[in-house]
Amino acid sequence: MNICVFLSAADLDERYTRPAREFAKLLGEAGHTLVWGGSDAGLMKVVADGVHEAGGRLLGVSVEFLANKARPGADEMIIAADLAERKRLLLEKADAVVIMVGGTGTLDEATEILELKKHGRTAKPVVLLNTAGFYDGLEEQFRRMEAEGFLPRPLSELVFFAAEPARALAHLEERAGLY
Repeated sequence: MNICVFLSAADLDERYTRPAREFAKLLGEAGHTLVWGGSDAGLMKVVADGVHEAGGRLLGVSVEFLANKARPGADEMIIAADLAERKRLLLEKADAVVIMVGGTGTLDEATEILELKKHGRTAKPVVLLNTAGFYDGLEEQFRRMEAEGFLPRPLSELVFFAAEPARALAHLEERAGLY
């Protein structure tokens, strides 16, 4: 399975890198392909290293203005013209999506896939990996959107919230052939 992971390229502390390494190891050991933003920095590097070391495949999609930060030696590296093309390519190449900790870019990517799911434009499973409670506030906001009628579909049809890496991957594998 090609699993797209949206996450930060920032250097983060152990409370975020440990679960990211754990997820990467599980992904690689299961023979999956990591589809990611292609960066060889920060948390993106941690995950790419872990997948590679565990025997998984790396498919990066970088963007022209960040091409100098693209990971050398990825199994495949695509350079998109701009961020919009990058998001489109990341989602095209993926069978499923995991949203890890990140900043505004990660949030932009996350809302894009959820909007596509909301409108029935994709059925790919999406997991929000809520490491160290990072997305507690976002989960609360999504639940409020659902409760107050802002979502035309149940939240559970859009995204699965997982606190642990093993549960995130298990959820994706359970749904691999369902869409």
